[in-house]
Amino acid sequence: MRWKDEWKWVVGLSVVFLVLYFLPIGIPRFDNAILESLMLAKWYMREHVLLCLIPALFIAGAVSAFVSQTSVMKYFGAQANKVLAYAVASVSGTILAVCSCTILPLFAGIYKRGAGLGPAIAFLYSGPAINILAIVLTARVLGFEMGVARAIGAIVFSVVIGLAMHLLFLQEEMQKSKDQAGLLFSENDTTPWQRGVLFASLCAILVFSNWNKGGETSGFFYSIYSVKWVLTSFFAVVFAMSLVVWFRAKVLKITLASSATVVAALLFPGMPSISFCVGFIGLSWSLSGEEGELNDWLEATWSLSKQIFPLLIAGVLFSGFLLGSPGKEGVIPSAWISRCVGSNSLAANMFSSVVAAFMYFATLTEIPILQGLMDNGMDKGPALALLLAGPSLSLPSMLVLKSIMGTKKTVAYVGLVILMSTITGKFYGAFF
Repeated sequence: MRWKDEWKWVVGLSVVFLVLYFLPIGIPRFDNAILESLMLAKWYMREHVLLCLIPALFIAGAVSAFVSQTSVMKYFGAQANKVLAYAVASVSGTILAVCSCTILPLFAGIYKRGAGLGPAIAFLYSGPAINILAIVLTARVLGFEMGVARAIGAIVFSVVIGLAMHLLFLQEEMQKSKDQAGLLFSENDTTPWQRGVLFASLCAILVFSNWNKGGETSGFFYSIYSVKWVLTSFFAVVFAMSLVVWFRAKVLKITLASSATVVAALLFPGMPSISFCVGFIGLSWSLSGEEGELNDWLEATWSLSKQIFPLLIAGVLFSGFLLGSPGKEGVIPSAWISRCVGSNSLAANMFSSVVAAFMYFATLTEIPILQGLMDNGMDKGPALALLLAGPSLSLPSMLVLKSIMGTKKTVAYVGLVILMSTITGKFYGAFF
C-alpha cells in the first residue's frame, strides 16, 4: 500500500472523527440550530415542494421535451438578437412568483437546450427578483421609493449581470456560437401555439396555486387570492385537455388521474398539497409507458429531479442550521446581524448582501423579515442590498447551480450579485 496516495482518506476520517468527538450537543444554541434546520426543511417540504418545485420541474422537463433547440437558440442562443434576448429574460420574473430554488429547474431547462449564458443568467436572476406581487408589497410595506428601487435594480441587475457573465466567459460563448452555427434540429409534431397553451396552463397552475394575498384584505391581489383555486382548477382542466387532444396522451389514463385529483380535493378541501400530490403522481403515471415526446418529458423531469432535489435539501438543512427558519435563529445570533447593518457603510452593505445571498427566502418572506430588521435599526442601504441579493440567491441554489454550470460560473455569478447589491445599497442609502 502506498500511504502517500491514502492521505485524503486519512484527512477525511480524521475530520469526521474530530467533528463527532467535539460535537457540542447539549449547548442550547447548537441544539436549537439543529432543530431550526429540521424545521426549515419541514416547512420547505410542506410549503414549496409540492406547490412550487414539482410544477417547476415538470415545466422544465416540458421545455426539454417540447421546445425545440431551434426555438431556444432563436431567442436565447449564442447567436440570438441580444436586445430581444435580454429584454425577454430581464422581465420574465414579473409573471413567475418563484423563489431562488424554484427557478433552478427552469434555468436548467433553457440552459441545457442551448441558451446563451448571458440571457440564461438574466432569466435566472430576474425570475425570483421582480415578480409583480413582491414589488407592490415592498412599496406598500417598506415605502414607495424602496419598491421602485427594487424593481429598477432587479431589471438592471439581470441585464448587467447577464452581460458580465457573457464577457467573463466570452471564449466559451464564442465556441458555443460556432458549434451552433449551421446545426439543424428536428421540429416537434405539435404546433407552437399548441405547445404555448400547454406551457401557459402549467405556468398558470404554478403561479395561481402559490398566489399570496400578502396581508391584504381588499384590492386586486386579494381578489385574485380569493379565487386562486378556481383559477388553478380551470387551468388544470385546460392542461389535461391539451394533453389528450394535441399530445395524444391516453384518454383513460388522463381521466383516471384527473378524477383522483378531484376526489382528493373534495375529501381534503383545506389541504391542497394532497390533491397536488395525487395530481402529479397521476400525471407521471399517465406519461409512463408512452412513446416519443411524452416519454421524453417524464425522463427529463426525473433527470432534473435527481440532479436538483438532493442538493436543495442539503442546502436548506445547512442554511437553517446557520441562520434559522423565518423569524427564528440558527447558530448565528440575529442580534449579531442586526448590529452589523445599522449603518450605511460599505461593510454593512457587503455584510447584508453576503448574509442575504446564503440565507433562504421563500417568495415574499423577505418583506416581513426585512421590516423586522428595519424596526430594529437596519439602515435603508443594507435593506435594499438584502432585497436585491436575497430572493435570487441562497445556499441551496448555489449547490444546484454548481452542478448545472460548474464552479467557476457559479462563483462568478454569486460574486457579481453580491458586488452589485453592495454598491447599489451604498448609493441608495446615501440618497434616501
